[in-house]
Amino acid sequence: MTTDTKSATVSRKSGAKAGRTRREFDAAGDSDAARDTDLARLFAALGDVTRLRILQGICLQDLSPDALALRLGISGNLLAHHLRTLQEAGLIARLHSQHDRRRTYIQSTAGRWPWLADLVQDGGVLRTPRVLFVCTHNSARSVLAEALWRQLSPVPCASAGTRPAARVNPRARRAARTLGLPMRALGPQSLDEVMRADDLLVSVCDAVNEELPAAPNHRLHWSIPDPSAVDTDAAFVEASGLLRQRVERLVPRVASAKPNTPTSPNEETA
Repeated sequence: MTTDTKSATVSRKSGAKAGRTRREFDAAGDSDAARDTDLARLFAALGDVTRLRILQGICLQDLSPDALALRLGISGNLLAHHLRTLQEAGLIARLHSQHDRRRTYIQSTAGRWPWLADLVQDGGVLRTPRVLFVCTHNSARSVLAEALWRQLSPVPCASAGTRPAARVNPRARRAARTLGLPMRALGPQSLDEVMRADDLLVSVCDAVNEELPAAPNHRLHWSIPDPSAVDTDAAFVEASGLLRQRVERLVPRVASAKPNTPTSPNEETA
């Protein structure tokens, strides 16, 4: 190979390498531009007091649009405008109720940005003698939520069902063993027999949230898909993961209290 041929070969290789570098640079530039656009949309969505209040209202729970409008004291049309802006920015998701498909729940997705999830919390502390997780049959989601809470919080907890099943779903027990969760040996329990007026009640089933009569308890709702509908071990592990995200978000906001213990002005009693 002559010197000129070698030079031409090296030149072609260098050119190809440079070409790849330019393409990679262009791709990186496109990625940065897309990221900047997303951030601009995010901060624009956050630049409104009502939208911040919406995110604060759903930082620990899922709420229907009607419940949000009532909570904020605004019209449904105005709420719809703000929800559309938040959804376009990736800050909320809309979930159809598994019990009544006509109903929807608004769920915060601010957890995608940990720094943002901390900023939009309302800062209050819930003081309660006990956290009570509720689903229809007390055989899957509520017992898994109870096991997760026992693992992560010193605040007492329990679980119950509005129509308790004969036994805990074996797949729920297997999921708990797989994840190292301390599931109680007792079978499903009736809500009527377990609930106390000072419990912090957390429904993890849309049917319970929509059917349970008004009670003096402070209530939160998590719209968690029923793993029994899929009935695979993977579905129960996935449901446990969704519940863990919610429990981890709630644990720092709940403090133990004796029944009827007075709280400071900055604390909220469940």
